[in-house]
Amino acid sequence: MDLNAFYEAEFDHHQSALDATREALMEPFSRLIGICAEAIRAGNKLALFGNGGSAADCQHIATELTVRYITDRDPIRAIALTTDTSALTAIANDWSFDDLFARQVEALCRPGDVALAISTSGNSGNVIRGLETAKEIGAIPVGFGGKGGGRMVGLADPLLVVPSDITSRIQEMHIILGHMLCGALEQELGLI
Repeated sequence: MDLNAFYEAEFDHHQSALDATREALMEPFSRLIGICAEAIRAGNKLALFGNGGSAADCQHIATELTVRYITDRDPIRAIALTTDTSALTAIANDWSFDDLFARQVEALCRPGDVALAISTSGNSGNVIRGLETAKEIGAIPVGFGGKGGGRMVGLADPLLVVPSDITSRIQEMHIILGHMLCGALEQELGLI
């Protein structure tokens, strides 16, 4: 293995994904910030959900919002639906894995909340059901996707689809977008 070549190639692939994402997503990102800021101003919250690395991103972003991102400030209402192991295992066991997020959205969200799904493929059954349930109850389904958006297209709006088919590059862009969401909300809400 040529470690130097690997090292340089990884940065090159990341930079290509970064450049393509920057070019493609300004408009949907702007709409996402407007939707989230309006929801927070109205006393609503963001509920984030996804699987695997996306679940970790949900927890990361929700924590940045509820605690702090750039500076000490009032908390921004956010919850990751990926953290309650009792709920996760009971729903998967008693209902189905596809209902994992839908059941929590139904229980914890209300009209006007923002349901932010994160999925690299856009095809996970539980993510799709969570978005569908959000829409049914009057929450606002939005998302971060990749690989063309999958089944999230037309369901999450806005849907920020990272223009890549490589899972690791999509995940890298999702956390950048998540951090940008936190920073933009702090500024838009006048918290910093």
